[in-house]
Amino acid sequence: MPAPAPPGALDDSPAARRREQRGWYLYDWANSAFYTTIISVFLGPYLIPVAKTAACAQDFPGMASDQCVAAFDKLVIANPGLGYVDVLGADIRPAAFFGLIMTVAVLLQIVFLPIVGALADHIGRKREMLGGFAYVGALATMGLYFVEGDRYMLGGVLFVLANLAYGSSVVVYDSFLPQISTPAERDTVSSRGWAIGYLGGGLLLALNLVLYLQHESLGLAEGMAVRISMMSAGLWWAVFTIVPLLRLRNRPVPAHETTALRSAGGSFRQLGRTLAELRRYPLTLLFLVAYLVYNDGVQTVIGNSAAFASEALKLDKTVQISAILMVQFVAFFGALLLGRLAGSFGTKRTVLASLVVWTAIVVVAMFVGERQALQFYLMAFAIAIVLGGTQALSRSLFSQVIPKGREAEYFSLLQISDKGSAFIGSLTVTVALQLTNSYRIAIVSMIIFFVLGFVLLALTNLPKAIRAAGNEVPERI
Repeated sequence: MPAPAPPGALDDSPAARRREQRGWYLYDWANSAFYTTIISVFLGPYLIPVAKTAACAQDFPGMASDQCVAAFDKLVIANPGLGYVDVLGADIRPAAFFGLIMTVAVLLQIVFLPIVGALADHIGRKREMLGGFAYVGALATMGLYFVEGDRYMLGGVLFVLANLAYGSSVVVYDSFLPQISTPAERDTVSSRGWAIGYLGGGLLLALNLVLYLQHESLGLAEGMAVRISMMSAGLWWAVFTIVPLLRLRNRPVPAHETTALRSAGGSFRQLGRTLAELRRYPLTLLFLVAYLVYNDGVQTVIGNSAAFASEALKLDKTVQISAILMVQFVAFFGALLLGRLAGSFGTKRTVLASLVVWTAIVVVAMFVGERQALQFYLMAFAIAIVLGGTQALSRSLFSQVIPKGREAEYFSLLQISDKGSAFIGSLTVTVALQLTNSYRIAIVSMIIFFVLGFVLLALTNLPKAIRAAGNEVPERI
């Protein structure tokens, strides 16, 4: 018989782990609603007209607000010195406002997430941190219900706060994975959480699509339907977070790592040592840079797709939401397809081919006609095919070029970069909009990221990088 666990020890039996795993899955289900409903669909197309309303009230006070917003672009062309909103003393085009707050949100994540990771790893109160960040984010998201009229700054502040809390909670959430699963279970547990997240985000988005389509028959104005949908994402997040908080358990940590200051300082010192060590693996560093460049383009295209559909293509939210729903489910099969292609043609070649497709997509976006829903659906379908596969195969490649026994440290670099990705891409979109006021030009500017990422990846000698890291080169790479 196995020896009984000492008093106070956590039960690490398979049954106990499965209970935690089932709770862990539900947090992906909970928080995915924020990304799909808020970031991918509703906030950009809703917040830009709110900013335009504020600009209209300031620069065209004699015109009815709805008429001014509808004719805003023409009014700005006729009056190039007008049509700005004030953001902390800076004049910003309403079309660029969403890109600006996305940039600020990502920049704050880059600065803040390493500290969150330090506390999650060393203080040991992960469940409390997960709940704290989740409910700050959920409450800020529910607060978007009150963004109406000309309250563009309220929407910007609430989104930045919610996005920072979202990223922070995901860092803590991810850090539970090695604690609730054995190495043999980890791929399965992680994949199930990812899949359940797709389902959760897609289900709420489908419900919000029904609400949006039926808003007139329900006696709701279009803006009210959007505000309810955004609030529902926060409510969904808050309600389903209860399950993981009840099932996940904290683990003991060394006593000398219990202060916040020492934990954060220790984490940054270790991060510095890992970054310094990367000089010993220049090809690993080259691959990491390539990934960050093209992933920046991927994240920026996805984050601005709804605003592009609304502003450049003049498509209504029904088309936008249904396209995002399609992407949610097609991306799952696209990842499987690219995985099969990688087995036949090699992982590097498959990722390079996907970057060619991404480049073609943003070029084609320049020529998609206004109100051409079918063309937009075809573009979204192409994105869905390469979306999951590009990132999944890149993660697989990265695992090959890092030294054994140091996986967590190196993957922490990838995680921090991924959570804080799209900073330069968001800034590029913001600058392009500020200079041209054209979402078509802003999206096509992402070619730079895909082409540069392609070149850097093509220059990476992966077999040599794998051998330098002390790993065995797979038959197909």
